Amino acid sequence: MTTDSAGRLWVVATPIGNLDDLSARAREVLGRVALIAAEDTRHSAPLLARYGIATRAVALHEHNERDEAERLVARLRGGEDIALISDAGTPLVSDPGFRLVRAARAAGIVVSPVPGACAAIAALSVAGLPSDRFVFEGFLPAKAAARRERLAELAGETRTLVFYESSHRVRETLDDMAAAFGAARPAVLARELTKLFETVIDADLATLIARVAADPNQSRGEFVLLVGGRPEQEDARLAEGRRVFALLREELPPARAAKLAAAISGAPRKALYGSDDG
Repeated sequence: MTTDSAGRLWVVATPIGNLDDLSARAREVLGRVALIAAEDTRHSAPLLARYGIATRAVALHEHNERDEAERLVARLRGGEDIALISDAGTPLVSDPGFRLVRAARAAGIVVSPVPGACAAIAALSVAGLPSDRFVFEGFLPAKAAARRERLAELAGETRTLVFYESSHRVRETLDDMAAAFGAARPAVLARELTKLFETVIDADLATLIARVAADPNQSRGEFVLLVGGRPEQEDARLAEGRRVFALLREELPPARAAKLAAAISGAPRKALYGSDDG
């Protein structure tokens, strides 16, 4: 149950790169609330200064959110309005804020969105992949074994897949995607969206891997990776073969893993791994 005397928590989207993308409504809200809960106050300072927003900001990140949420909810109960922002884009989308929003709603506080930029949606809008149904997976596990296991689980997904990835793992992740989904699967690498060196490359996974390997610049910045879903008409044996191959290559050389995956699934070996070795 909400109370008339309580404040409101505003969940405010901020630019993902180009500072001009901050909406007029977001500027107004950030300028009049009592407090801004920011993922990193140092990161947000240039944005706030750009628009002359003098509202005090406090840090709310994955390491302090559990404790800080309680204090912020107390201030909301006391009648103060608070804005939640992340370093870039829409809060809670692979960013902190879930615990605060959940605690505020449990306390009867009104939580209102101020929509704006989101890297996943921005990338999807320009990718040229089916967008009527898609799955947002966020960041894959950092460790190779866990990452490959998760990709293997997604091998049969027919909806467009959307991932975030860091610059120091993008090449390995593309390799793992090719193993799990097949090198011919259509994909898009969206890099540095709305920034000076924005790049959107659409190709199959094999071509993306080659482009990134040939151009070091394509391994720099912030990434959204999009992968087309498994075609509805794709042979179920091939999909299962790719899933098994992605798991077996954790323990075996690729050629040996492909041979066993083909035997288990009935999929053509060369469709799983093109080498004639082994």
